[in-house]
Amino acid sequence: MKHMRNFHLMMASTAFLTLAGPALALDGADMMKKLNAATSAGGTVITFEKADVDGDTVTATGVQVGYANLPGDTLKIGELTFEGVEETEGGGYRAKTVSFPDIDMSQEEGRFSAKDIEITGLTIPANATGGTLNDILLYETFSTGPIAVDIKGKDVFAIEGIESNLERQDGGFAYDANVAGLKADLSQVEDASSKEAIEKLGLTTLDGTVTMKGSWEVESGKIAVDEYAFDFKNIGRLNIAVDFSGYTLGFVKSLQEAMKTAEANPNKEEANQAAGLAMLGLVQQLTFNSASIRFDDASITKKALDYAGSQQGVTGEQLTQSLKGLVPIMMAQLNLPELQNQVSAAVNTYLDAPKSLTISAAPEKPVPFPMIIGAAMGAPNTIPSVLGVKVTAND
Repeated sequence: MKHMRNFHLMMASTAFLTLAGPALALDGADMMKKLNAATSAGGTVITFEKADVDGDTVTATGVQVGYANLPGDTLKIGELTFEGVEETEGGGYRAKTVSFPDIDMSQEEGRFSAKDIEITGLTIPANATGGTLNDILLYETFSTGPIAVDIKGKDVFAIEGIESNLERQDGGFAYDANVAGLKADLSQVEDASSKEAIEKLGLTTLDGTVTMKGSWEVESGKIAVDEYAFDFKNIGRLNIAVDFSGYTLGFVKSLQEAMKTAEANPNKEEANQAAGLAMLGLVQQLTFNSASIRFDDASITKKALDYAGSQQGVTGEQLTQSLKGLVPIMMAQLNLPELQNQVSAAVNTYLDAPKSLTISAAPEKPVPFPMIIGAAMGAPNTIPSVLGVKVTAND
């Protein structure tokens, strides 16, 4: 009797596991469809042939990536491997790692290759049309190994690697990115005048990095790009920073809808006009906080002055003195006396000893974009004071 009870219990357990098994198993096809839904919101379409599941690993084959506004023009990825996959609450998915195959493409006389492409901490939303941070496709890191482009068998562009990090925070996230070992060979430029300028300026080979750092507060829509810098040896470092508010999830959704509407309209002229009006309406929701552009010289300024002077039959020093006299005259035409003095002083200081040149805009209080547009249309000479524009050198 006891054996019979054990037998019935075992059979009941087996039946339960048999019924529960499929419900607990991952649905690879569903995951890929939700991934496509999330990327399609931004215009990127992902298709696949099948998605096989082995434990917590999903392998999607026949993967292709395209753009909604360019039907038929797709990039064949091949196989994507999602490891450490788990279904999240509500029907979304999270993958610990996503591995891409190495890319090696040839077209006409060019070739492109990229290795060791990987994403970690990929979160795929259950509902890409929702209005919360949980409804956005996010990742923790994105990285690549070497990337190269060659033309006619010669390397013309290369990157040692790319790394991008996204850190989820309360109500938003912080991000940073680094493009390391960026090299470009300009010796293959065929235009004679361009080739001469490149050689005179010492730009035959470019060697540098690109870095980015910033944050996004979703509720207020405050986007702060603290650093977007291009730093090249023997040239200099150009950094762009901008801070504005109003870029909320609602704004993003409205922007995406405007783009979809424009793409669906077969009359492109009419579509562009409608998109322009939609963008003008959306811009009304934004508020300007601050912005700056800064260039730190690493010897390119003097080379540029010497070369430009030689083209005009004068020395670099003579051209420098001419520019010092020309800038105030040009600025006077804008009827901006305060800014004119700042620009003239900054240019003189920079040309005498090129170190850094900074243009910044930092109003005392955030300025709504409609106010900026109104000033630009009605009284453009007030914009520098409205935005708190300053120009400085060597600071």
